[in-house]
Amino acid sequence: MKYTAYFLAMRVRPDRRAIEERWIAEVVRSPEKEVIQADGRIRRWARITEAEGRALRVVLLPDGETIHNAFFDRGYKP
Repeated sequence: MKYTAYFLAMRVRPDRRAIEERWIAEVVRSPEKEVIQADGRIRRWARITEAEGRALRVVLLPDGETIHNAFFDRGYKP
């Protein structure tokens, strides 16, 4: 997987350290929902069973491969 510098900087935050790379890959591969932003970035969500069913949002750059952000989205609505 490819990452932006922003993602790598955010990855060290205490609330993001628990997010496993395999969960990110799972959301990228098999999203429950996908939205393309006006700037071309792609938002994908999926619930992570191992994380108490919380919804993980992964934001990709327009290339569809580079991960820009990943976090548990408390406001997610399917």
